Amino acid sequence: MDGVIFKAVDFWLKLHKAFGTYEEGVVLTKKYVRIDYERLVKEVVGRIWKDKPAKIYFDLIKKAKYVKGAKETIAVLKSKNYKIAIISSGPRDLAERAQKELGIDYIYANHLLVKGDKVAGSTDMRNWPIRHDNKAVIMKKLCNDHNIDYKDCIAVGNGDSDIKMARTAGFAIAFCPTSEELKKYANVLIKKEDLTLILKPIEEFEKNQLII
Repeated sequence: MDGVIFKAVDFWLKLHKAFGTYEEGVVLTKKYVRIDYERLVKEVVGRIWKDKPAKIYFDLIKKAKYVKGAKETIAVLKSKNYKIAIISSGPRDLAERAQKELGIDYIYANHLLVKGDKVAGSTDMRNWPIRHDNKAVIMKKLCNDHNIDYKDCIAVGNGDSDIKMARTAGFAIAFCPTSEELKKYANVLIKKEDLTLILKPIEEFEKNQLII
C-alpha cells in the first residue's frame, strides 16, 4: 500500500513525526521489527502512542496522496475481472479508504485502535496481523480460498517485506523499489512513480499465460 497505491511514505514513521515520537520510534523499530514484533507493538502502541490525539492520526489518513495513475490502473484491472487485494503492515483505516474509493476487493492491514478522541494503547495482537515477513502467508491463503493457482497471481511491491510474495507469485513487479533484494525476484522493475506502467507488463504476462 505505502509506495504502491499511496505515495512512498512510511505511514507509521510519519505518524511518529506527527506525534513527536520519531527518534524513539526509529530506535524501537530497528530493534524489534524483525525479531520481536509483539514487543514493538507493546512499546510503541501501548506506551509512547497511548492517549495521543486520534485527530492527528485521522488527518494523516485523509491527507495521504495516491500514486499517479492509481485510480486508472485499478479501474483497468477491475474491468478485466482481476481480484485486487491490499496486504500491508500499514494502517487498516488507510486500506479501507482505498477500498472504498478505488474498489479494492480485499484488505489485510493493521488496526490502530482508537477510543473516543485518543489512541487506545491496545496491544492486542489480533489488531496487528501483518508483519514484515508474513505477507506471502496471507497471499497464499487468499489464493487457496478462491482456488487461484499461485502462478496466476501477480504481486506488486516495493520493499523487503514484499520479497516472499514476489518469490511465490507467478509474476512479480518491483514498483519504485526501496529494496535491492526485491529486484532480484521481480520479473519487472518500474522506476517511474506512475502505476499505469504496470499495465503493459501485466498484459504481456496474460499473453504468456494464454500461450502456456
